[in-house]
Amino acid sequence: MRKPGYKSAVNFRALSHKILELSNRGIPRIDFLREILKMLLNFSGCDVVELWFRENKKYSHCRVTRQTEDSFQYNVIPATEKEDGIVVPCVQENSIIDRLRVDVIRRRFDPSLPVFTTNGAFWVGNTEKPIALILGSNKKECQYNNSINGNSKSLALFPLFIGDDSIGILQLMSSQYNYFTEDDIHLYEGFIETLGISLVNQSTQAALHERVKELTCLYTIAQVVEQQDSSLAEILQDIVDILPSAWQYPDITSGKIMLDKQFYKTPGFNENKQKQASDIIVNGKRRGVVEVIYRKMQPELDEGPFLTEERNLINTIAKQVALIVEQKEAEKDRSNLQDQLRHADRLATIGQLATGVAHEMNEPLGNILGFAQLAMKFPEIPKQVSEDLKKIVDASLHAREVIKKLMIFARQMPPQIGKVNLNQIVNVGLSFLESRCIKAGIELVRSLSPGIPQITGDQVQLNQVLVNLAVNSIQAMPDGGKLTIQTLYSKNNVTLIVEDTGVGISKDIINKIFIPFFTTKDVNEGTGLGLAVVHGIVASHKGYIKVESRVGQGTSFEIRLPIKQL
Repeated sequence: MRKPGYKSAVNFRALSHKILELSNRGIPRIDFLREILKMLLNFSGCDVVELWFRENKKYSHCRVTRQTEDSFQYNVIPATEKEDGIVVPCVQENSIIDRLRVDVIRRRFDPSLPVFTTNGAFWVGNTEKPIALILGSNKKECQYNNSINGNSKSLALFPLFIGDDSIGILQLMSSQYNYFTEDDIHLYEGFIETLGISLVNQSTQAALHERVKELTCLYTIAQVVEQQDSSLAEILQDIVDILPSAWQYPDITSGKIMLDKQFYKTPGFNENKQKQASDIIVNGKRRGVVEVIYRKMQPELDEGPFLTEERNLINTIAKQVALIVEQKEAEKDRSNLQDQLRHADRLATIGQLATGVAHEMNEPLGNILGFAQLAMKFPEIPKQVSEDLKKIVDASLHAREVIKKLMIFARQMPPQIGKVNLNQIVNVGLSFLESRCIKAGIELVRSLSPGIPQITGDQVQLNQVLVNLAVNSIQAMPDGGKLTIQTLYSKNNVTLIVEDTGVGISKDIINKIFIPFFTTKDVNEGTGLGLAVVHGIVASHKGYIKVESRVGQGTSFEIRLPIKQL
């Protein structure tokens, strides 16, 4: 009579095929172990199935029971190498079952005893009975003379081998007495070789699958970087979206990149204790971090729930991000430098042109102005002629003023260096503009710091800076507004601020306002030299000018000039 649950060699072959097939799918390690332990639990009819499987210098230990629907447990056990060179799990060895596992893995057995097979498997049908075993080369070293006890009555331990290499142990336990027969044990021993091969094969397949995912991830990132038209923000978001596919559980994986306090995330990202992170180091400075999290808790593996290979991958990605940032910033610096070089070349060319034009125009303008003024002194000139001569004089004076600006821009006007008080310049300059502000419905506000220190500079040129900026502000407020002139000082600088509530300057224009001859005004309203001259004067005084503007709200020019001697 065959006992209930009897399995033939055919049954074992069918189980072997299923496990081998499963090992070739490249599924994550824990998923594979969970599935094969469920198969073994159902196939064997036992109450408890445990597997100890060595990987590198540690053991994966998993356990499944019939107590609950999902009783699978997994943990990683550190390992140690014994004097015989065999690596075993680090256990207390304070119980018979622990010492038995270690001895079976080390192949320390006596095949003459009925509880051992010639292949080193251990099995008993009643764990309550005391057993006396003397194993190992030293007959006094390991003696078991107590019962195994526990809830299970039948126990079987099968060593796992690949060739001569001991890689673990399979443990079967049943609550029934004498659950295993000698035939069962021999069939399990035949099956156990397939199980060992399947474990190694799955580990290799899973590792290969992970490497393919990692290489695909890095290749896709390289393709993203090659998109020349993409901004840094777009590239970082694309990289974040790629991350989940490279980890073991892409369906529950989320990624995040933080760079300079800017965040790029995949949907569903949340802070989780189970996360893997790597710093983004740019030119020796930490600028951010790459993070990967699992949205559901997973069993512990090499680094939390993550693999060692995933640690290597996230470190590589963080380095790639750092290189991308360096490259983008270098490109921006090169572009800025090229713009500066083009601007400097344009200024030099215009300066040479302006100098030539100014010299050529000065003499005929002087003659026109001189003859017009001389003609106005003749008596009995008709009224209309007198008015026309006045227009000629005014036009000549205006033209001479334009030439003067050209000469200043081209650095042809000799500076008159002396001690200058910025408050005095403001008061003198605004005295000529107050009436114009009143007519235009503009409120003029002075906010001058008392006791402001003197600086060294050209009073005429600095007065021109103030007047040019103030006139620009007045022209920016055709419907009235508020013009605020403020002076400040610190230990090293004095500051002039000209602020209006005018139409403002758009972002696409604000970077061009200091370019000579650039103007948004109509042909008869401006030459495009005013702000270029302001910039040139401030630069010649070793100063700094900053512009802030919002369309529809107004513009602020801030000029800082050094107190120290030029």
